[in-house]
Amino acid sequence: MAKKSAVNRNEAVRALVKKFAEKRAALKAIANDESLPLEERFEARLKLAKLPRNSAAIRIRNRCEVTGRPRAYYRKLKMSRIALRELGSQGQIPGLVKSSW
Repeated sequence: MAKKSAVNRNEAVRALVKKFAEKRAALKAIANDESLPLEERFEARLKLAKLPRNSAAIRIRNRCEVTGRPRAYYRKLKMSRIALRELGSQGQIPGLVKSSW
């Protein structure tokens, strides 16, 4: 089996998060509901712990859609500062004006 790149691994995590989102949300609702008995809430916590770790949304890493770079990521643009600068200097991003770089 070939080794996965970080970008491919992140896509696999996104797929798992999407797959288990409803189940995870339902179990969390049960586990955090104070009106339910303690045993029932504890059982929900155990089921939640048995879900795959990568099905938690917190494990998704924001990555640049152009380069896959995880650092210096602009959420609105979904790209890193380096890709932004490169595409901006090529004139491929509408409304972006080079001021001084």
